[in-house]
Amino acid sequence: MPEKVSMPTDINTDMTTPSGTTAPPHASEAIDVAPRKSKGSWIALAIVAVLLVLGILWGIGARRADERQLAQTTRAGADLAVSVTHPIVTGQAGEIALPGNTQAFNDTPIYARTNGYLKKFFVDIGQHVAEGQLMAVIETPEVDQQLQVAQADLKSAQADLSLAETTAQRYQNLLKSDSVSKQETDVAVSGAAAKRASVEAAEANVRRLQQMQSFERIYAPFSGVVTARNTDIGDLIDAGSGSAQPKDLFRIAATGKLRVFVAVPEIYAPDIHDGDTATLTLDEYPGQQFIGHIARNSNSIDMASRTLNVEVDVDNPQGKLLPGAYVFAHFKLPQEQAKLSVPANALLFRAEGLRVALVSNGRVHLQPITIAKDNGATLQVGTGLTPDDQIILDPADSIAEGQPVRVVSHGAANGVPAR
Repeated sequence: MPEKVSMPTDINTDMTTPSGTTAPPHASEAIDVAPRKSKGSWIALAIVAVLLVLGILWGIGARRADERQLAQTTRAGADLAVSVTHPIVTGQAGEIALPGNTQAFNDTPIYARTNGYLKKFFVDIGQHVAEGQLMAVIETPEVDQQLQVAQADLKSAQADLSLAETTAQRYQNLLKSDSVSKQETDVAVSGAAAKRASVEAAEANVRRLQQMQSFERIYAPFSGVVTARNTDIGDLIDAGSGSAQPKDLFRIAATGKLRVFVAVPEIYAPDIHDGDTATLTLDEYPGQQFIGHIARNSNSIDMASRTLNVEVDVDNPQGKLLPGAYVFAHFKLPQEQAKLSVPANALLFRAEGLRVALVSNGRVHLQPITIAKDNGATLQVGTGLTPDDQIILDPADSIAEGQPVRVVSHGAANGVPAR
């Protein structure tokens, strides 16, 4: 066999087989490539493993954070969110403001006292009239005719009386000479007396019809303002006392001085005295006050409303106050002993009595109280509270003793978050 010749490995020589194919690489090159491929695979596997471990750790941490958030939310939702306030110290000298209704000092409807037709009217709504001023004229043809008949009857009765008196005088003269009997004389004298009575009746009838005729002209009974006119020219007028539901022609109100009627709660009745000053305010006159005086009161408590009816008289020379207006009457109250006041929406009405819900160490305590005075929106507490107590506003009817609560800012109760 021919001897093999060794070729240097650093000489890049292409070796081909006799058939022209490429010869396989050198054995040392095959030995170097295998370790390099094995090392790269291990590095890739290590990176994947690290990423996998990091993903698992991140997932575990996120899950634990969600669990903590859920537990915190659950604990927060388990405690009732409430708004609280503290009792307010009240009782210094003050006043009460009560609603009242204004009325004209004199307010009357004007009716017709005779039947007929409205001929003319001289006043209308809103017009000021003076006492005795002519307001309207009514045509009364029937009354006019009746008056004429009555006057004619009166003249006839007067003529009969004159004849009867003359006859009686003659009989009395003849009786002196015994020319007539006593009986005949008495008959003549009695006849004259009867005729005299007939004349008096006729005169009374004439005066009555003249009075009815005077009702054709309607005059203002007092000075005031015409607040209503319920008739027009040509309307049929019925006498006020001649129908079951008479229709008034006008309505007059004296507004120079007004009466204000106020229903004062029974608890304030001892503080109301005749002659005391009362201040009136109206929404249409902001910042302006009208001074009145307590004129009288009913001296009795209305059993339906448990209030005392009080009348306040106020001068109204400029006419700013209108009859029927809604006003607030402010009454001064005497000095009171300092007491605690709570809002009315903090009360709980339970079978065992009146309660308020307090917050003590994060839990509810139902405290019994007594009410000294009801001021409407607020109530004065007699016993049961201290100025440092935290009172729950608008407590739920289901709130119970010892229930855990969470205090939030005012307006954030019932689970509404504070802003």
